[in-house]
Amino acid sequence: MVKVIRAKLHGIRVTGADLHYHGSITLDPDHAVAAGLYPTEFVDIWNKNSGARLSTYVIYGAPGSRCCVLNGAASRTCQVGDELIIAAAADVEPNELYQLKPRILTFTPDNEIDQMLYYEVFKSDAREFDFRIVDTTKSRPASVHNYANVDVRAIRDALKAKGLTDVDVESFVEKFLTR
Repeated sequence: MVKVIRAKLHGIRVTGADLHYHGSITLDPDHAVAAGLYPTEFVDIWNKNSGARLSTYVIYGAPGSRCCVLNGAASRTCQVGDELIIAAAADVEPNELYQLKPRILTFTPDNEIDQMLYYEVFKSDAREFDFRIVDTTKSRPASVHNYANVDVRAIRDALKAKGLTDVDVESFVEKFLTR
């Protein structure tokens, strides 16, 4: 058995902290369902701003609220506005990796879903277990790429800041960041 990623919210921002609640992390159920996170499921949380790492369980907040609230002791690890990575894991046999398609959501600064991705493990000519990221965001055509650490949202923002139009930005993304 190997422990692997099963679902991930990447770059979601903290909207609140409640020291006196019973623990957990409160998430918008729309986000949780889109990623495949279940109520009461344990998740690992990594704070991109402070480096804090913790484990807690998911509870659902108000649908459509875009909330991400750390409760109980976890509230001491984050500030409102901090970017988090929230990940759920699964124990699988290596041959099950081919069927597992972990869903990954990325977010805009106001916790709107920016990208809907999934990770795919496949057998290639080069390796028995190869890897790619598939972008299934509804507002864009599906694409496949083999890089793990590219922040497409940040690239889009940087291109827009340089004065490129939305059409030019998407053309750049399609030409250079997809395959």
